[in-house]
Amino acid sequence: MTEEDARTWVRDRFGVSRETLLEQFGAILVAESEQQNLIARSTLPELWSRHLTDSAQLVPLAAAAPAGPWLDVGSGAGLPGIVVALLTERPVILVEPRAKRVAFLRSAAEQLGISARVAVVASRVESFRPEVPVAVVSARAVAELSALLLSTVSCTDSSTVWVLPKGRSAHSEVDAARAKWQGRFHVEPSITQPDSGIVVATQIGAR
Repeated sequence: MTEEDARTWVRDRFGVSRETLLEQFGAILVAESEQQNLIARSTLPELWSRHLTDSAQLVPLAAAAPAGPWLDVGSGAGLPGIVVALLTERPVILVEPRAKRVAFLRSAAEQLGISARVAVVASRVESFRPEVPVAVVSARAVAELSALLLSTVSCTDSSTVWVLPKGRSAHSEVDAARAKWQGRFHVEPSITQPDSGIVVATQIGAR
C-alpha cells in the first residue's frame, strides 16, 4: 500500500476532517521521534501505511462492539490509541508504564483537542482496573496472545471485542491460545501488510 493509497483509505471511510486530524497527529509523532524512539526512523517515510492507516483499520473491525471505552494496552506512540480517539467518539483509555511516553500521550491528546475523552494511565495493564468493563481492547506488539488475554481479561466482559495486530504469527498464536481460552477467534488480513494478520476475538473466557 502506497502512502497515497493509505491516505485515500482513511479519507474515503472517515472523511477529510478526520484525515486532517491524523495528519496533525503524524506531525506531532514525527517531531517527538526526534526526542525519543517512538517509532523506527526507517519507517518515517511510510508514516501513513506503516502506522496511521495501519492503526485506523482496527476501527471498522471493532464495529460490532457495544458502547463503552476502548482500552489500548502499551500505547507507547499512541498507535493505535490516539488514532482511534481521532477517528471515533468513544472514550479511549491509554495504558502505558513508561513515564516519557505517558507525557507524550498526554501532550498529544491536549494538542489535538481530545484530552476530555482520552485517559492516559501510567501503569502496567495488570495493575489497572477500569470503572466499567471496556468495549474494545487493542494492543500493538505488546505480548503473545495468550499472555495478553491473561493480563487484560479482568478489564473486559463477554461483550468485549479484541482487535490485536499480530503480524505473521497471528494464526499460530490463535492456535496456541485456544488451548487456554474459549471464545470466537478470527484472523483478518491487514490491508497495509498483506502477510500480517489481525486477531479479532469475542466472547473470551478462560477454559
